[in-house]
Amino acid sequence: MTFANTILHWFLKNGRDLPWRATRNPYAIWLSEVILQQTRIEQGRPYWERFMQRWPQVEDLAEASEDEVLREWQGLGYYSRARNLHTAAKQIVANGGFPTTMKGIRALKGVGDYTAAAIGSFAFGLPVAVVDGNVYRVLSRHFGIETPINTTKGKKEFAALAQDLISSLSAQNGSSALSVHSAISDYNQGMMDFGAMLCTPHSPSCPSCPLVETCVALREGRVADLPVKQRSLKVKERYLTYIYIRCKGCTAIRRRPAGDIWQGLYELWLTDTVPQGATLLFHRVKHVLTHRILYADFWLWETEERPPLPADYFWIAEGDIEKYGVPRLVEILIENIHT
Repeated sequence: MTFANTILHWFLKNGRDLPWRATRNPYAIWLSEVILQQTRIEQGRPYWERFMQRWPQVEDLAEASEDEVLREWQGLGYYSRARNLHTAAKQIVANGGFPTTMKGIRALKGVGDYTAAAIGSFAFGLPVAVVDGNVYRVLSRHFGIETPINTTKGKKEFAALAQDLISSLSAQNGSSALSVHSAISDYNQGMMDFGAMLCTPHSPSCPSCPLVETCVALREGRVADLPVKQRSLKVKERYLTYIYIRCKGCTAIRRRPAGDIWQGLYELWLTDTVPQGATLLFHRVKHVLTHRILYADFWLWETEERPPLPADYFWIAEGDIEKYGVPRLVEILIENIHT
């Protein structure tokens, strides 16, 4: 049995049962792919379910406000995904429906090669390979590829190999469009599940692997060494001081501007100068992002007079703060203030 057909048969017996796999609705599939970027399935699934319940059609999402979308997204992080999702929904509606070609799907805001391939193959049966971290790991180990996966050369090499495997699978599954569609979709999902469930980053289940006899990494004792990843840039550190102002039942917030982290979300007073009389609640709370580590001090300042603040801050009732989408770091402070 070929590599591709082995993965396909394994998936049909062992694949994960996920709600977005029970449909070919491109909106539902696209929504799941965007939510699951940088997010574990068990964390992302409730968000997908809530989005589908609140905005069951792409037209519904397009009509929502950005604030509503960001508020529903709160807690998932990487908020540019939510903004791009909202923008792309408007694109889809303006274009008269969901695009059915790779070029059209790729043109949607925030949709990269991986997401476009996932939507194209899962929803429309397009013969394109999905390449994510799980796929890199499986291919690298099975074929013994040492090219770093985060280099231009590596991305091209793995993409070409993955596409060759898809092409061979299409040729082996007859002339029926439906059977080819199913084979492509199941194989791509199978590769992701295989990497997530069997060929895992640490302690992979090699003894029970159906590819054990042909795996180069296992034969050569290099399973723990593959895939290879080139060292990335040093993560930067950033220090923040947030102050929760409590003034006669009100507090002050602002919407974060474009060009920085958490664009479009709301935050408390961010300052370098702590006012006299403020109380330190938390010191150096650590919050890890992709390319930086944040350390934040949280203060509570109770005052009878509203202090002068920068023009972009505005006052709201304390009880209304839950109506605004805030970063997880700020949410931690608010949760502790209100307990």
